[in-house]
Amino acid sequence: MRELIEVQRKLLPDLVEVLRNRYTLLQTIAHLQPIGRRALSQVMNTTERILRAEVDLLKEMGLLHVAPAGMSCSEEGMRILEQLEPMADDLFGLNELASQLQHYLQINRVVVVQGDSDQAEWVKQELGRMGARLLKQYVREGDVIAVTGGSTIASVSAHLTPSSAFRTVQFVPARGGLGEKAELQANSLVSSMAAKTGASYRLLHVPDRLPADALQTLKEEPQIMEVLSLLHSARIVLHGIGEAIKMAQRRRYDEEELAELRELGAVSEAFGYYFNEAGEIVHRMETIGLQLEDVQNAEVVISIAGGASKAKAILSFAKQSCQNVLITDEGAARAILGKE
Repeated sequence: MRELIEVQRKLLPDLVEVLRNRYTLLQTIAHLQPIGRRALSQVMNTTERILRAEVDLLKEMGLLHVAPAGMSCSEEGMRILEQLEPMADDLFGLNELASQLQHYLQINRVVVVQGDSDQAEWVKQELGRMGARLLKQYVREGDVIAVTGGSTIASVSAHLTPSSAFRTVQFVPARGGLGEKAELQANSLVSSMAAKTGASYRLLHVPDRLPADALQTLKEEPQIMEVLSLLHSARIVLHGIGEAIKMAQRRRYDEEELAELRELGAVSEAFGYYFNEAGEIVHRMETIGLQLEDVQNAEVVISIAGGASKAKAILSFAKQSCQNVLITDEGAARAILGKE
């Protein structure tokens, strides 16, 4: 397949570019459907006039439905997307990008999806779709899966489907809440993931920031002790990687605390730990939940993060050498490798 695409690039470069553009258009509509032409032109950073010709062509080919509510992919359009997917990685150079990133970060497996989630919301859906696919590949009977919160992990939940592989699995929240939207908190996500897959779940009703004495008291609660025991035994960890200052702001750090983090050079956050560019821990929140040693003991650690703005954070956390799968996007990959 790769050899064929290289031949096409040399002999028919325009054809390859047209194929890329139409695949991207169809894929974007599939993720955002139903969507109007004006909204689609904004998402794809093009004009309605240019878009109209392509949309009309895909409609004539039976790949799109156009209705008052907006455009959507037909069954044939979805089938074409599925057939093109194996070719798309080579078509967009994603396999080569993933290979370079894998070598650069020294991570066992790297998957790069098309686009930049800083620029287009549908790319986050692609990250989630790939996360759901890989989770299904790695899961085993009786697994405990620790899950963090956030919008990227929520997109994984949105793409999970029922499977016998999950029947004896337990989803467990890696931490308490951040005070963010309820649907993005780990407790909500494990409930959603369990419902979508047929698995079971446990909850951890604990705020992320508490005084030391309150933390100690809660750790002695039988129900919390039981959940913490499950977290210690998690074979799979599914998590996002945050930008340090943004995560601290979500946790409602005051200006003095934020200034201290900046002075310490914090660039990334995961599991309540803040890391500098060298991957060193510069700050740690005393919270109830998954600890870094638990992550290091897990057999499968799947990190999902995208967008060029996350490049430093991804690179920083990679230096912990505890993840063996990274799912990211072109924007982050190219920024990390200096290809922007």
